[in-house]
Amino acid sequence: MQFMLDCGFWETASAGKLGYDCHQTGVDGRSIDRWDRTLLSNRSERRSWSREMKRILLGAIALLAWGVVSPAVAADLSARTYTKAPEAMMPAIYDWSGVYVGFNGGWGTANRCWDQTALVIGAEGCHSTSGGFAGAQAGYRWQTGAWVWGFDAQGDWASLTGSNVSLITGNTNRSRIDAFGLFTGQVGYAWNTVLLYFKGGGAVVADRNDILLTNGALATAAGDNRWGGTVGAGLEFSFAPNWSAAFEYNHLFIANNNTTFSDTIGGAFVSSDRLRGDADLVSVRVNYRWGGPVVAKY
Repeated sequence: MQFMLDCGFWETASAGKLGYDCHQTGVDGRSIDRWDRTLLSNRSERRSWSREMKRILLGAIALLAWGVVSPAVAADLSARTYTKAPEAMMPAIYDWSGVYVGFNGGWGTANRCWDQTALVIGAEGCHSTSGGFAGAQAGYRWQTGAWVWGFDAQGDWASLTGSNVSLITGNTNRSRIDAFGLFTGQVGYAWNTVLLYFKGGGAVVADRNDILLTNGALATAAGDNRWGGTVGAGLEFSFAPNWSAAFEYNHLFIANNNTTFSDTIGGAFVSSDRLRGDADLVSVRVNYRWGGPVVAKY
């Protein structure tokens, strides 16, 4: 704060009185305060005048000191050091890249239809086969952003069986799937430790078919391994470092095939049939992966 203090003294000629008046004026020329006092000429009045002058001087010194100190204090307060707030650490990002191996198990069903092509041409009927399966898988994945790509090979032992009585011959037609293999490519989308993927590729099925004759004899076909295709989808999640589990579904397109049946005792020809039908598999998979560790992002 800046100001000017202007004081004047005066004495009356008639009464011998002594007085003073003071003006405190700002830098803009406007009056801030004013004192006007008349003192008697006696001793007590003069002592009072002296005390008044001291009070005025002390007030002026205090105001002057505050005007000097306050800018320095304000400058000191404004010169604070800026400290950058620490950045929050981002959560770890799971990487699905790497080689994996694992095991699987589940349940499957297949629809098998027989069509007579040799003796009396016509449909013999259909039946469903069902049963469990178990096996192993191996593959490789790599991740780009949230997208995951990969290859997978799976092999399983199976026991899917079923039968029906032929509508033409009265014999019992029996089917079973002993094993299957899947060779697929994958594409998926990851939400950190959760992966949704789709797959498709080739499939091979160990298809075994027999005819139980009405006289108790058995006619069978030579080992019949059928190739086809498969499509499927799965939902996989990581439950521990490098370990993951998945629920998966696959539909197998099994190729149609003409099969010849022969008597198991004498090897005589019994029948020739065209076999057709697809399979559906639901499984649980557990994988262990090498490579592609969990990566912390900052």
